[in-house]
Amino acid sequence: MKLKVCGMRDPENISALVSLKPDYMGFIFWSSSSRYVDRETPKLPESIKKTGVFVNASLDYIQSTIEDHELKAVQLHGEESPAYCSIVSEFDVEVIKAFSIQKQFDFNSLHPYENSCDYYLFDTKGPLPGGNGYTFDWTVLKEYAERKPFFLSGGIGPDQLDEICGLINTKLPLHAIDVNSKFERSPGLKNIELLEPFKNQLDEL
Repeated sequence: MKLKVCGMRDPENISALVSLKPDYMGFIFWSSSSRYVDRETPKLPESIKKTGVFVNASLDYIQSTIEDHELKAVQLHGEESPAYCSIVSEFDVEVIKAFSIQKQFDFNSLHPYENSCDYYLFDTKGPLPGGNGYTFDWTVLKEYAERKPFFLSGGIGPDQLDEICGLINTKLPLHAIDVNSKFERSPGLKNIELLEPFKNQLDEL
């Protein structure tokens, strides 16, 4: 099972996380976030996909940020349209389109995005576009009948490995687990000692 660690910012913390070899490392380029990146980001090993997170950003801003930070993937966490996603996909990056879920969700609403992004990301619906720090009801995912792989996000912590294992056994096209606040000492500063055993156990699933 692949792992994405989001909300990175501190250079030393980033370096420590690189040693764990996550599959994706996320940097938030939305100025209202407490984990907003307003500085240079270090070059990452080719095996780790540097991912930029954006919320209703201009296409020019996304394109320039991809170039400046050498992004390999872009996560769109706002109200971006299928046409918008298609344009971003032309920037030679993986496109991850996020959708917010609470107790129910109309998965038919995803159909227009089928050919305009590489992955979906399912996060918890809350006051913020993302990073609300709590999980949604994963039983909703039983209604997901699409083939497109997805990231699972929203308040995932170290004590939820059994639930993740249960999802894997359902044969849903779960591509990656996306973690953030539950593994932090403070916003943008990850607890590597907490992440390491989680990553090791995730690798075995």
